[in-house]
Amino acid sequence: MLFNSIDFAIFLPIVFILYWFVTNKNLKLQNALIVLASYTFYGWWDWRFLFLIFLSSIIDYLVGISLSKQENLTKRKTLLWISIIANLGFLCFFKYYNFFIENFVSAFSFFGTEIKPNTLNIILPVGISFYTFQTLSYTIDVYKRKLEPTKDFVAFLAFVSFFPQLVAGPIERATNLLPQFFRKRTFDYSNGVDGLRQILWGLFKKIVIADNCALHANEIFNNSTDYNGSTLIIGAVFFTFQIYGDFSGYSDIAIGTSRLFGFNLQQNFAFPYFSRNIAEFWRRWHISLSTWFRDYLYIPLGGSRGGTLISIRNIFIIFIVSGFWHGANWTFIIWGALNAFYFLPVYIFKNNRKYFDVVAKGSYLPTIKETVLMLFTFGLTVFAWIFFRAENIEHALSYVSEIFSKSLFIYPSFQQDSLVKPIVVLLFVFIIIEWLGRGQQHALANLGLKWFRSFRWAFYCVILFCVFYFHFSGKQQEFIYFQF
Repeated sequence: MLFNSIDFAIFLPIVFILYWFVTNKNLKLQNALIVLASYTFYGWWDWRFLFLIFLSSIIDYLVGISLSKQENLTKRKTLLWISIIANLGFLCFFKYYNFFIENFVSAFSFFGTEIKPNTLNIILPVGISFYTFQTLSYTIDVYKRKLEPTKDFVAFLAFVSFFPQLVAGPIERATNLLPQFFRKRTFDYSNGVDGLRQILWGLFKKIVIADNCALHANEIFNNSTDYNGSTLIIGAVFFTFQIYGDFSGYSDIAIGTSRLFGFNLQQNFAFPYFSRNIAEFWRRWHISLSTWFRDYLYIPLGGSRGGTLISIRNIFIIFIVSGFWHGANWTFIIWGALNAFYFLPVYIFKNNRKYFDVVAKGSYLPTIKETVLMLFTFGLTVFAWIFFRAENIEHALSYVSEIFSKSLFIYPSFQQDSLVKPIVVLLFVFIIIEWLGRGQQHALANLGLKWFRSFRWAFYCVILFCVFYFHFSGKQQEFIYFQF
């Protein structure tokens, strides 16, 4: 079920009414309703996906129970590895089986040996990368004794399958989300209203910004040999805003929807394109995944405790693994490695712990230095996104080589030139609104609250009108991160 669909627009009010007016006096019934709603939401794509998420839930639930009864270190490690191997085994099979087979065949072909591979027509379960990491956080934290294992199977199912963030995050830690299923929840009007504002802004990001940018980005990337270097740069910029509007829009809708049901999820995007270096960018982009890799991979590998060379090794590992997490394609691995190279100078010169505060705090405009730093970081990010978006390495290199050719100095041209100017205007307005709200949890959190009520509601109505207009008049695009 898509957030930007009529199905979800009907589904959400029904679940909301049942949750607050039918099951509100019984916490266990509320949790059971969440499980039912979540499995309905997830099974809307393909009911067969439900078996896998249910099996993954059973394994980690039983491992958690067993860990609570086991004090022997060797046996505890065995239980942990059962969870890790089972979950990553599912992930690798469904997501990477054909990738490994094809590269295995290519390696043998390089040395002159031809073998016939047995590839499979595997359907990738939606959101498997997200809920796999979420449930793994549970068993790892229980193993480390950071979390008491739950004996409430329904609450655990609700934690793993919680429908607002099930498909594309945020990747919630068990230490944050799971305890919320055991606390009595009461409806908070102000929290609910702010949740609706966040949903509205998320829909605007997705339908108005991301989907419109996608039309031009797809046209340019899919036909990159037909365009000059300057147009290819603009295509990369369009994709840069597409993936941000698409993914952060999903997170905003997920977080806002969760707040309607009395849950608080972590912020997943903190205005990353206003970052002043690449370290700040990665503190602000897909925060739930970045911190997951930091806590469950980087730190266990030794983090920055083993000297410069060990730290550099660990940095490359987490960035490359992060790239591979996104998909079975060498372009994602190159994208991860490229970001690791970006990160190195920042780390070596000890600038990775700068810029924790919001840019231009207390001011409407950034300084010249801040502007230059943001533009430079944005430029690096745009360049890296080319590899992320390209179909393969050859496509990426061809795209980049054309950018750095003489055609870079030719005026940009588009197939539908008249449609480009409106999206440029929308992007300009979008950036201004994001800039004004950059210090908050989301752009509309405080924006307009001190305005006259008529102005504020007019502002919301304009955003809502844009959402409806582009939803029914434009070509809807699937959320990019559904493929991951």
